[in-house]
Amino acid sequence: MKNVFFFCFLLAAALGLSAQSSVTGKVSDGEGQPLPGVTVMEKGTTNGTLTDEAGTFSLRVSGSNTTLVFSLFGYQTQDVALAGRTEIEVSLVFSEFTIGEVKLVGTRSSKRSVTATAVPIDVIDFQQITANNGQVEINQALQYLAPSFNAVKQSGSDGADHIDPATLRGLGPDQTLVLINGKRRHQSSLVNVFGTRGRGNTGTDLNAIPSGAIKRIEILRDGASAQYGSDAIAGVVNIVLKDQVDVLSGSITYGGYNAKAPGEYPAGTANTDPESPLDGLSTKIVANYGTGIGEGGFINVTTELVNKEKILRPGADFRKGFGEAGIRGFNVFANAAVPIGKRSEFYAFGGRNFRDTDAFAFTRNNPTERNVVSIYPNGFTPRITSIITDQSLSAGIRTRTESGWDIDLNNTIGSNDFHYYIKGTLNASLQEASPTEFDAGGHKLTVNTTNLDFSKTFDVLESLNLAFGAEYRTENFLIFAGEPGSYATYDTAGLEITRGDQVAPTDPLTGEVRPGGSQGFPGYSPANVVDKYRSNIAAYFDTEFEFTPRFLLDVALRYENYSDFGSTFNFKAATRFKVSNALNLRASASSGFRAPSLAQIYYNLRFTNFVGGIPIETLLSPNNSPVTRGFGIQPLKQETANNYSLGFTLKQGNFSATVDGYLIDVADRIVLTGYFDATTLGLNVSSAQFFVNGIDTRTAGLDIVLSYNAVLGNGSFGASLVGNINRMEVTSINKGNLDQATFFGPRDEYFLLASAPPNKFGLNLSYSGGPFSANVTLTRFGKVELLDYQIFEYDDQLSQEAIDAARDVYDPRLTLDASLGYDINSHLKFVLGTNNLFNAYPTQQDADWTETGGYVDPVQMGIAGAFYYARLGFTF
Repeated sequence: MKNVFFFCFLLAAALGLSAQSSVTGKVSDGEGQPLPGVTVMEKGTTNGTLTDEAGTFSLRVSGSNTTLVFSLFGYQTQDVALAGRTEIEVSLVFSEFTIGEVKLVGTRSSKRSVTATAVPIDVIDFQQITANNGQVEINQALQYLAPSFNAVKQSGSDGADHIDPATLRGLGPDQTLVLINGKRRHQSSLVNVFGTRGRGNTGTDLNAIPSGAIKRIEILRDGASAQYGSDAIAGVVNIVLKDQVDVLSGSITYGGYNAKAPGEYPAGTANTDPESPLDGLSTKIVANYGTGIGEGGFINVTTELVNKEKILRPGADFRKGFGEAGIRGFNVFANAAVPIGKRSEFYAFGGRNFRDTDAFAFTRNNPTERNVVSIYPNGFTPRITSIITDQSLSAGIRTRTESGWDIDLNNTIGSNDFHYYIKGTLNASLQEASPTEFDAGGHKLTVNTTNLDFSKTFDVLESLNLAFGAEYRTENFLIFAGEPGSYATYDTAGLEITRGDQVAPTDPLTGEVRPGGSQGFPGYSPANVVDKYRSNIAAYFDTEFEFTPRFLLDVALRYENYSDFGSTFNFKAATRFKVSNALNLRASASSGFRAPSLAQIYYNLRFTNFVGGIPIETLLSPNNSPVTRGFGIQPLKQETANNYSLGFTLKQGNFSATVDGYLIDVADRIVLTGYFDATTLGLNVSSAQFFVNGIDTRTAGLDIVLSYNAVLGNGSFGASLVGNINRMEVTSINKGNLDQATFFGPRDEYFLLASAPPNKFGLNLSYSGGPFSANVTLTRFGKVELLDYQIFEYDDQLSQEAIDAARDVYDPRLTLDASLGYDINSHLKFVLGTNNLFNAYPTQQDADWTETGGYVDPVQMGIAGAFYYARLGFTF
C-alpha cells in the first residue's frame, strides 16, 4: 500500500510541475521598507501565504483576475485586484487604530516584524498547514513544524493518556506559557504522575483549541517571565484566532493507522495479528464562518467534531491494551470585535471543548486477588475513560486616546474539568456483587485573570515604545470524590470497612486479601477532596528603544506577589543590531520563575503502580501533609531561572536563516520523587512519593531555521530546514538527608532528560502550481535513552552496572510525511496524504521491563506508526 501511494505521489508531483498560474510580489510600508509576516489571502477563499523577510511572496491563485487581500496588524487591510497581472507591488499604510489588532508575542510594539525582534519567534501560518497536513491535533502538527517543540502521545499513564504533555526546549510542560490572542490561557487540572514525559508537571492542553479556529501560531523561543509572568521560562506560545468574514470554510478528514507494527514478538503476544490492516480510524469535520458587525467589526465562529478510535500495539502479557486512547470530541470557538466609536472596540473570544476519551489500563491476569473469576474468567483489562471539559471566555475593551496611548482592559476566565469513569473493571473486595463500572471522581482548575495594559509609541530617537500594566489572577483547584465503590474496601459482609475489626475477603486462588477500589484507577475518596484558592497580583514595565535604524534595545521588569508563597521580581534585556540589510545579530538575558501549581501542592491519591508487571499499592501524599513533612520534604516554592540567548538572522535574496543558541539554568525544579518505603506508616500502602523542589538543571542548545522560497516555472517552491540541538544536565539533586536513589535516582533523571530528543531536524519541501500542490516532510529524531525497571533488581541503583543493565537505547529514526493536493474547482480541494509513510517505530525493547509495558516507549515519533488520510476542503 505504501509503495503504491509513494508512486502516485511522485507521479502527481511531476504533473504539478507542469501546471500554470501563480502571482509574485513585494509588500512594503509607506517609507518603502519591506514588511515581512504580511498575510496574503485570495479573497473569498482560505488560500494564502505570508511574506518573507524581504517582504516578498509567491502564491498560486485560481485565476489572473482574482483579488488578493493584504493584512498585517498595525496596518490598514488592503484589497488588490490582479487584473491579469502576475507580479505586483503593494504598500500598506500604518493604521492609527485597527479593529482586532493583536501585537506579536514577545514585543508590545505593534510596528515590530518577526525578523526585527530581538528574540527568536516562529510565526506559523496555521491555515495553510491545516489545509495540507494530516495531523488531527495541534500538538502533533507543531511537533514537526517548530524546531524545539516536542509532544508525543503517552500510554499507560492514566490521565496523561488523555491530555498530551508538550515541551519547548526540553523543559517541563508547565514551563511554557500559552496565550490566545495575547491573553493567558488556563492550564489543565491534570498533573502528570505516571510513566510519562513531564512527570510531576501540569501543562496547558493545546488540543482543546479547534485547529480550524486558528489563523496563526506564534512561538517565542526565549524566556519571558518578566513580560508575561509565571510559566514562561522556556518560552511562550501565542495562538491568534481567525477574523475573516463572509467566507464559509472547512474540511472533512478521514484516515487510519497501519495496525501492523514491525518487529518480532514472542508467540501469543497481543496485538501482533490485527484483524484489520488499519486501526485508530479517525474522522475530523471542521467548519468556520465569519460575518461583519457594524463598521469594521466581526464575529468568527468555528465548530469541530473529532472521532478517533483506539490504537493497539504489541505489549507484555500484563499490558494487552498497550496503545493510544480513543477520542470523541466536539469543539466550538468564537472570536469577535465590535467598534465603539472611532477609537475603541469591545472584543471577546472563547469557547467550549468536550472530549470523551477511552484508554486501557494494565491487564489483570489470573490468578490474582484483583480479579473475580466469575465476572472475568480469563482476566481483564480495565478501561480508564474520562469526560474532559474546557471552557473559556475572554472579553475586554481596547481604546486609543487622542494622545496615542493604547489602553486594554480585559478579563479572562477559563476552566478544565477532568472526570474519570472506570469501565470493564471491578472492586475485588465486593466479590461477585461488584459492579463493572464506577464514577471515580476527578479534578477541576478554574483561573480568572484581569489585566489593565497601557502602551504608546513615541517619536523619540528612531522610535520608543513604552508599555506598563497590572494583572490580578485567582486560581481554584478542586478534587471531587467518586462513588464509594470506586475507592472503598468492603468486608466479608459487603459493608465498607471503617473499623479495625472488619476483615476484607480473601481470594480463594491466591490466598491473598482482596484489595478495594476500582481496578485500573482507584476513585478519589472524601479523604482526597480538595478545594483550594490562591491569588496573585503583578505589575510590569516594558520598553523598546530603537536608538538608530541599526540598534534596538528591549528592557522589561515585572513584580509578582502570590498569596501562598510570597513575591518575586524578574527582569529581561534583549538587543538587536543590524550589521547590514541582510544580517542581524540579537541577544537576550533574563531571569524567570514558575510558581508551583495548586495541583502540585495539594494533589493526592492512593493508586496501584505496576513495577515490572508487579502491582504495588502507592500513596501520593500532598505537599502540605504531615506524612510529607515526616519524610523531610519541605513546602514547595517557586522555580527560578536564568535564561541567555545569542543568535543571528540572515536574508539573501530568496534565502533566509535564523540561528539562536540558548542557555537556561533552572533552580529548584519541581519533580516527583521515587517510591519511599511506607509499610510502617499504617496506611495500607507499600510506598509513598511526593512533589518536591528536587533538582537544578542546565539546558544548552541551538535552534536553526533555514528557508528558501522561489518561483519555479509558473508555480511556487518552498524549502525549509528546522532543527534543534538540545543538551540538558542535572547539576544538583537537592535530596537533603534522603536516599538519592529513591529521592531522584538515575531512572528518574533519564526520564527527565528524555523530555526531548538530543537533536531533531526536519526538512520541509512544498510545491504548488495550477491545481496541484505537493508537500514532503522528512524528520530525523535523535537517539533517546531510558532506564527500565531492571534497575530495581540491583541493591545499588546508582552503580554503573545497574544503569547499564537497565539502559534502553532508542536509536535515531527517520520519518517521511507526504501529501498531494488537487483543486477540484475554486471551492473544493482534495488532499491525499500520509504521515510516517514507511511505518517507522522507536527501537524495540523488552516489554517486561519498559515503563509502559509495551515493546517500545512513547518517544521520538511515538508508537502509532503510519497514518494514511484523505481530506476534502471547502470554501464558499
